[in-house]
Amino acid sequence: MAGVGNGGPQAAPEQSEPGDRGSEDLYQNEFDAGLAEDLAEQLAALGRAEARLQAGTYGLSVDSGEPIPDERLEALPTAERTIQEQELRGSG
Repeated sequence: MAGVGNGGPQAAPEQSEPGDRGSEDLYQNEFDAGLAEDLAEQLAALGRAEARLQAGTYGLSVDSGEPIPDERLEALPTAERTIQEQELRGSG
């Protein structure tokens, strides 16, 4: 009966465990930090690609100097290596 005047039991704020909010904040902070790191790496890769374009070496592997296939550059314009070289480095 006490809840009838203020909207009833449905209006009660959502209950949560004491540690839940901290876990959500920690997750969001880690997610945001990871996203910022990914974006910073993408921006750096773009800068390196622009420098290679100006130097006339865009489309050539930074390791071997071999041409990077057009299909790879279309899919990943900032590619610095051939697929085989990138796989040897351990990341796609």
